[in-house]
Formats: sequence, structure tokens, C-alpha cells
Amino acid sequence: MKTGFDADKAVDALRAVLGTTREQIALHEPIFSGKEWAFVKECLDTGWVSSVGKYVDRFERDLADYTGVACAVAVVNGTAALHVCLQLAGVRPQDEVLVPALTFVATANAVRYCNAIPHFVDSNEDTLGLDPFRLADYLRDVVEMRNGEAWNLRSGRRISAVVPMHTFGHPVDLDPLAELCNRYGIVLVEDAAESLGSYYKGRHTGNHGRVSALSFNGNKILTTGGGGAILTNDPELGRQAKHLTTTAKVPHAWAFIHDQTGYNYRMPNINAAVGCAQLEQLPGFLNNKRALAERYHQVFKSVEGLRLFLEPEFAKSNYWLNVLVFDDSCADRLEGFLKLTNDRGIMTRPAWTLMTDLPMFKDCPHMDLPVSQGLVRRLVNIPSSVNLYQASNGISHHRGGE
Repeated sequence: MKTGFDADKAVDALRAVLGTTREQIALHEPIFSGKEWAFVKECLDTGWVSSVGKYVDRFERDLADYTGVACAVAVVNGTAALHVCLQLAGVRPQDEVLVPALTFVATANAVRYCNAIPHFVDSNEDTLGLDPFRLADYLRDVVEMRNGEAWNLRSGRRISAVVPMHTFGHPVDLDPLAELCNRYGIVLVEDAAESLGSYYKGRHTGNHGRVSALSFNGNKILTTGGGGAILTNDPELGRQAKHLTTTAKVPHAWAFIHDQTGYNYRMPNINAAVGCAQLEQLPGFLNNKRALAERYHQVFKSVEGLRLFLEPEFAKSNYWLNVLVFDDSCADRLEGFLKLTNDRGIMTRPAWTLMTDLPMFKDCPHMDLPVSQGLVRRLVNIPSSVNLYQASNGISHHRGGE
């Protein structure tokens, strides 16, 4: 017989996984257990600490090799990467860009940096990301095709791109979204900021969009302190990305010639050095995180009123941030659970405020958002650092494969 949600039992389940020896447990903290010190010391010893150096070149090559893309361009952060991705995708001022309402604010901010307008769409319960099937129904009602381009009948503006975000590392269902983009002449730009190490149908995220963005912030699965990257399988777009992010300077031994408005978005060599060392450890990081997710899955089976969110069947997730999903009937207990866990030294946090509820985006166009509105009331992130559980303990991995 179900007894309803018991917050103390849920905290006990967390402690069963996390242990009781640490008074404060962060949501996601970086781990530096490889060659970070040695690589950074080399930068300091040689003086190559700024935006040129061998570690920038190596990091870009290693990222491209790991993700399977043709080109990777390292930049200062994930938001800068997404900004340039949108420009490369041909987003023009006053265009509309389809963006999930349930996302981190950077996704929508990057659209605004292009003087374009975010157009918010709903999410899917099974992926937590953009729902391509509901979007297809919506576009059928609001779009008119003109010379191969999609135009919003209600606003009179062009819809030029869509930006799915792989929420907490779980891949969006990309095949039907790509088909939708082809049908309407809309460019697919992946916000893969949270999904390094995640795979959609055996292919790494970031390969499906014309361009894609990664983030290496301090709380990501791999960090460079601050940092991001632009991914593309189009070598010409890769060349343009490198040019735009290095102030659009024409190569020359001494002259300062810039042929368009560019950006000083270059990643410093010293940050790339950290990234190279982190990337060497990424397979182990991923194993540990999947083992942690499996352990959470097992212990929360006995807690009524919530469940651990598991990767979609078509995907292999990096489980960047583990997510508890409250039942609808227990959603009113979420705020109390957040307070209880944080008071007891276990950092938890809710999902982001929906973009449509933020003052700067409240007047932007949007479809009906029942799933997003329901999810934002029911999602809680729990501690997910790489070192919280060791895969060597023999915990089996989730379904899926590379």
C-alpha cells in the first residue's frame, strides 16, 4: 500500500549513496586528478598562457576526435559558442529562433545577442528536451512557406533556426526534429552544452546540427575553468567559426587587418591545457557517473512519490546532473524537500525558471507549454560529481551503447 512521499526517507536514500562523512556535498564539483598541474605548469614555464599555444590546437583536435565531428573551435564559454553558432546558421536580426521554454537562460540570451527573437516551444516528458512531435503540430498551424523559408503567420517574421538543448545531458529525439527542419527550411543548431559524452542512436551529440555548442564551465562533466567549443561537420563553417572568434583578423606577420566584425572569444592556452588533461580522463568520468546514476536508481525505487529520471531508450546519456522527478500528486512537496536537503548539507536545486516567466522574455511568442509547466514544478537535481561513486564498485551500467 502506498503511503505517499516521505521527505526524511528520501534524504536517507541520498545519504545511502553519498555517505555520511561529508557535512557539505556540492551539486557538481570539478575533479583534477590527471595531468592538469603538469600541463598548466608548462604553460607558465614557457609563457604560452594566452589565446595561442599548442594546447589550444591539441584540445580542438582531441575534441573533434572524441565527438566524431570534422571541426572543433575552442572559445571562452558555451554562451559565446552558441552566439557564433547562430550567426553561422544565418540567423538575422528580427528572425525568430525556436527554443525550449525549459532551458538554461544562455540558450535564449544567445538568440537576443543576434538581435533575434526567441520563440518558445514545449518539452517532452521522456527526454526533458524539446518535443519534435508537438512542435510539428504547432508549426503546421502557424507557418507559411515562402521561397523555401518558414514564416510565422501570426508575427510576420521568418523562423530561421531551432535550438534543442540536451537537458542535463539527456539527448533530444533528433531524427524527427531534423526531418522537421528539412521540411520547413529551418537550420538545426544543437545546444550540446551539457551533453559531452552523450550519444543519440550511437552517434555523439553535436553531430546532428549544422553547428553545435559545448560548455566547459566549472560545473560541467569536463571543465576548462571557463570555456566552450563550436562543433561542425562543415569544414568551411569551421574555418568561419575560427575567424569570427579571433576578432576576424586576417593572418599576417605584423599587420592588423580585420575583414568583418568579429569577437574576442578565443580560449586561452592555459585553459585549454586543463581541458586536454580533463579529456584524457573523460571515459573514467563517464563510467563513474553512470554507476552513480544506477545506484540512485536502485535506492529511490523504495521511495514513494518520486523517481530517478533515466536516459531515453534511443540514447546513452552522460548523466551530467541526476534528476529526481516528483509525481504530480507530490509536486507540492518539492519546495520543502529542497529546503530540507540544503539545510542538511546536501545541495539540491530545482529546474530553471521557464524562459516565458522571465521579465525579458515574457512578451516573446510561444506555443502552449503544458509539459514544461508541469516538469518545472516536479524536477530536482541531486549531487552528481564524478567522485561521488566509483564504477569499480561493480554497479552495472544503464542500457545503451556507443
